[in-house]
Amino acid sequence: MANHELILGESHNLGIRQNQQLVLGHNHNLGLSQNHDLELGQAHEHHLGLGQSHDHELGLGNPHDHELDLGQSDDHEGDAVHSYSHDEDLGMDRKSDEGAHELPLPGQNHELALLENNELAVSESQELDENLELAVAQSQEMGMEPDQDLSIDQSQLVVHSPVIQARTLAIAPNYELSVGQEFPDVISCRRALRDTAIALHFEMQTIKSDKTRFTAKCASEGCPWRIHAAKLPGVPTFTIRTIHESHACGGISHLGHQQASVQWVATSVEQRLKENPNYKPKEILEEIHRVHGITLSYKQAWRGKERIMAAMRGSFEEGYRLLPPYCDQVKRTNPGSIASVYGNPADNCFQRLFISFQASIYGFLNACRPLLGLDRTFLKSKYLGTLLLATGFDGDGALFPLAFGVIDEENDENWMWFLSELHNLLEINTENMPRLTILSDRQKGIVDGVETNFPTAFHGFCMRHLSESFRKEFNNTMLVNLLWEAAHALTVIEFEAKILEIEEISQDAAYWIRRIPPRLWATAYFEGTRFGQLTANIVEALNSWILEASGLPIIQMMECIRRQLMTWFNERRETSMQWTSILVPSAERRVAEALERAHTYQVLRANEAEFEVISHEGTNIVDIRNRCCLCRGWQLYGLPCAHAVAALLSCRQNVHRFTESCFTVATYRKTYSQTIHPIPDKSLWREMSDGDPNCSKAVEVIINPPKSLRPPGRPRKKRVRAEDRGRVKRVVHCSRCNQTGHFRTTCAAPI
Repeated sequence: MANHELILGESHNLGIRQNQQLVLGHNHNLGLSQNHDLELGQAHEHHLGLGQSHDHELGLGNPHDHELDLGQSDDHEGDAVHSYSHDEDLGMDRKSDEGAHELPLPGQNHELALLENNELAVSESQELDENLELAVAQSQEMGMEPDQDLSIDQSQLVVHSPVIQARTLAIAPNYELSVGQEFPDVISCRRALRDTAIALHFEMQTIKSDKTRFTAKCASEGCPWRIHAAKLPGVPTFTIRTIHESHACGGISHLGHQQASVQWVATSVEQRLKENPNYKPKEILEEIHRVHGITLSYKQAWRGKERIMAAMRGSFEEGYRLLPPYCDQVKRTNPGSIASVYGNPADNCFQRLFISFQASIYGFLNACRPLLGLDRTFLKSKYLGTLLLATGFDGDGALFPLAFGVIDEENDENWMWFLSELHNLLEINTENMPRLTILSDRQKGIVDGVETNFPTAFHGFCMRHLSESFRKEFNNTMLVNLLWEAAHALTVIEFEAKILEIEEISQDAAYWIRRIPPRLWATAYFEGTRFGQLTANIVEALNSWILEASGLPIIQMMECIRRQLMTWFNERRETSMQWTSILVPSAERRVAEALERAHTYQVLRANEAEFEVISHEGTNIVDIRNRCCLCRGWQLYGLPCAHAVAALLSCRQNVHRFTESCFTVATYRKTYSQTIHPIPDKSLWREMSDGDPNCSKAVEVIINPPKSLRPPGRPRKKRVRAEDRGRVKRVVHCSRCNQTGHFRTTCAAPI
């Protein structure tokens, strides 16, 4: 379709300035078959003003009898010519003053928009881009004076096939720039120019930018494109004054973009992050590449996400300021809960926060094992700090968070405060508090705090922390495994046998172990009731979400914790309602295994309570009245061992009746019987507090952020698990110089 005729209807004037040509740019294909008509309005004068000003437009009206015929010839013929008016805005309306369509002026890249009723016939084998642009370039002389009558026989309008810019991306209406276009302020102006540059794949270089003017040019060397915008007098509005030339460059050839800043990334993915806060930086990079054709660095995507998340969740400073009313809301929505915040008396800087929900308190005191684990994790937020956790264990062995504390820094004084709050919590809620067993890493602050606040409790080592210290010291996997086997040994004889195995491998390792009293960690010597629970490394067990929350502002972090607890309580409550067994699943499995082994044992009865059980492993004595066995399995785990099961079966007793109550389904349901209730949005707190006479006046207290600040740089999001620490790294080998420590690609040896 190389030849197309342009035929203008009757009584039309065409005024064209010298040195003008008509060009279809931006690589848009205009495929029109022969004898297709583009109809123009009836009884209207259509003026085409292409002169010295940028303010002349071509208006296309209602379809009628005037045809624009693109035929087989490059000749453009017309019947009549109108005079040229220099300063008029020559636009034809559909109904006197509406429906005008504009033809872009020289040097500008604009779209040609047609009214809905205008017909544009396109052959089946050709394409017409919906964002077709018609640009008039200033490169070919037409030989016409402004007021000269134009005879199409004497001069031609040529539709060129070469394009000015090769763009494959369709231009959306939002990226149109035209002289006279207005913006509310200079920021909006710069943003519009930035978006246009990214959409059209060219980079823009700012020449001048201040409160009253903005000038930029195409960053490609030799490209004449230039734009200037200035502030209108008396108002903050900015308007585009001039747009010089069209792009003569081929656009950028590299994958990035100078205008694709962190703020642009944040704006681009803002809506997606509002819908899905877990949207990953990698997914952001993929979407930007797919939509805009730009490849950015991971750091830009990460910083863009962080900027939007900060705007969505509020500032870190606001989080500390809202802590007093937040504590009031916790106590208002969850009656019986404990929530208190403390600031430094001198400057009101944040020091401590303690929160425990009533549902957790009730479940721990009435249904959980009398076992408590203490742990902490360092926060990754702007003002750092430490999150302290006190966690119980339900009948099925899952973690049951009881209380949380946030402190400005970890020290002995703050641990003493946290354990004091924990003691007050347990003391005021029960008169028959069982003797607790507490597991921790036994650092000095925790040991002193436990001795002061829980003098009757058994305080043992968390084996995860102990084995980690042992691994750092000796870095031997076999020794670490033997240490764990010694910790699990039920009898003193088994324990000593494992220590001797360690001593045969390393006497230093055996000496290191013997310096730590076995009553603090070894099952065979431990005096408390752990039910087989050796670890209290809570943070690693909660790794999937607690570390993500640790980087949020303090209220957002506590809300993340509360929502997780609320979800856990509901899910576990609903799951337990489906159970039909007497014991929880984990206990049922242990009892089933004991039943299977008990069938091979021989049982001799001494009296109504005492039995002798003979197996291939040896002889054990079982006392069903005191619920004990010589192997110590029944006493230590709270469930009948295989020897006890054999004795119970021999006297036709129900095995399930001889288990600890915390392992029954009924008790498990009681653990999660209470509800952790939602907390309303912070915008409603003041209104609710004013209407609640029970709300304290703590809302008037202002808490400032702590003085500690996080060092610059991206905080680590992935926790290094204990078993991965101290792992021997693989030794790399260079195949070029035969040396270790580097690869062939990084070898610096001379050739």
